[in-house]
Amino acid sequence: MKLEQVGPFRIARPSACAVWDPVLPDSDWRDVDAEFVRFSDGRGEWKIKNQDIKNPWVIEVHGIFFNLKLTSFGHLGIFFEQEKNWLQLREIIGAKQSKGSSSQENAFRVLNLFAYTGGATLFAAAAGAQVVHLDASKGSVKWARENAESSGLTSHPIRWIVDDVQEFIEKEIRRGSKYQGIILDPPSFGRGNTNQAWKIEDHLLPLLKNLRKLMADDFAFLLLSAHSPGYTPISLENQLRQVCADLANANLKKKHNDYVFESGEMLIYDTQKRALPSGAYCLLEVRRNLTPG
Repeated sequence: MKLEQVGPFRIARPSACAVWDPVLPDSDWRDVDAEFVRFSDGRGEWKIKNQDIKNPWVIEVHGIFFNLKLTSFGHLGIFFEQEKNWLQLREIIGAKQSKGSSSQENAFRVLNLFAYTGGATLFAAAAGAQVVHLDASKGSVKWARENAESSGLTSHPIRWIVDDVQEFIEKEIRRGSKYQGIILDPPSFGRGNTNQAWKIEDHLLPLLKNLRKLMADDFAFLLLSAHSPGYTPISLENQLRQVCADLANANLKKKHNDYVFESGEMLIYDTQKRALPSGAYCLLEVRRNLTPG
């Protein structure tokens, strides 16, 4: 279990990686506003102790506002382990925007897949990107739009799309669409908007190969994260290196770009500065040299 202070509420939720003894006394763990209890069949339910937590509440994360609520599967509408990734995206996009034009022809376009409630979308949009936000869940897209409204980003260029990821990417390839940045956090298993099946072990690598076809000539980054067992930082990096091998090989000849892979565990830190592993990520960033060799 993990004990979280989320805005005004203290919440206890299961965490498979929290395998050490708690530091806080039992009284702190009992004094919670809500606890999510997981059953042996994978389902679960909330045990509510403070009725106020049944109402949505808002928190701020580096200038972005999230509307939170208890979901039937134990989520709140935010993954705190993504915070470091969001800040890196903001830095990368902000740096690219400061060097280029903000005109439509030179727009920095970002594609966010399995985009959930829009954390990465909103950080990218706030940094100046034009974002395509795609999720198969109509409810998640609606929730993301509410977060955009709370964050004052409704006037920013964000396309909100409810569609199956694999089918949308195939359409984008046929349309000849190109992006400077791509973000995806695929689930282990899921269903598209018309019940299309998604299994990460079957579909992630083919999806990445298709995403390679959407990379613009001035492509800047791809951020891949996952919470599925077996999808470690190294395994994610190996997939990206394989899919983008042609980029690296071309770079050996041109020497204009550096293709930097950064992979690691996504972490949440407790009050004792101990890290709780909460998934894996790999970031491919293209750094362009000003003086080609």
